[in-house]
Amino acid sequence: MGVQRCNQMMKISIVVPCFNEGQTIEKVVRAVRQSPIKQKEIIIVDDCSDDGTSTVLEKVSSSVDRVIYQPRNLGKGAALRAGFAAVTGSVIVIQDADLEYDPSEYPRLLAPILANKADVVLGTRFAGARLQKFRYSWQRAGNKLATFLSNIFTGLKLTDIQTGHKAFRASLLPKVTIAENRFGVDAELIAKFARLRCRIEEVGIQYNARTYAEGKKVGWKDGLRAVYVIFKYGLFERAR
Repeated sequence: MGVQRCNQMMKISIVVPCFNEGQTIEKVVRAVRQSPIKQKEIIIVDDCSDDGTSTVLEKVSSSVDRVIYQPRNLGKGAALRAGFAAVTGSVIVIQDADLEYDPSEYPRLLAPILANKADVVLGTRFAGARLQKFRYSWQRAGNKLATFLSNIFTGLKLTDIQTGHKAFRASLLPKVTIAENRFGVDAELIAKFARLRCRIEEVGIQYNARTYAEGKKVGWKDGLRAVYVIFKYGLFERAR
């Protein structure tokens, strides 16, 4: 019922931040196009890739609504900022450009919003019986620590603030200014959505993590930045 309602009433904007994903971006575009959401636009933001990704994007450009090329490499947060500025849909879905998150699960992300039970939905890798394949134990532990700290400041009871699968109402964008350029954007968005008293829900999703040899980019420095961002926006900043 949720997918049918979505197909009839709402356009979904899918924003795909992309950096050096020449091996996966074509497959991701195909999977997004095949997802069970008919009324959708696909916006890819290439964060100044230097591995031949731009050549692949030229090949698939006719299959998407827009490709935005960043003039220099700034990070995931900056790519999302550029993508969000271009959306025209009522709901935004963030889709990573690798194969860790499955676009076929969009209906699970969108259902609470379509049922008017949530304004923001996170696809959690730590709840439910869905496939959860982490490659590094420190990654799991770091995510849990960041989520624990975030919950202290937001008063929420989330399980996975750093998930790459998020959906939220586009009407929230004018109320939230993204300042983080890199992976700290995940913690920043949660802090600012919480300040706005958004209804935030989680749904269990499948997750199949990559190794660094396969192109994974998040490192321990990004984990430290996430902790800094949690304290920064939890203690000193207000949503704008």
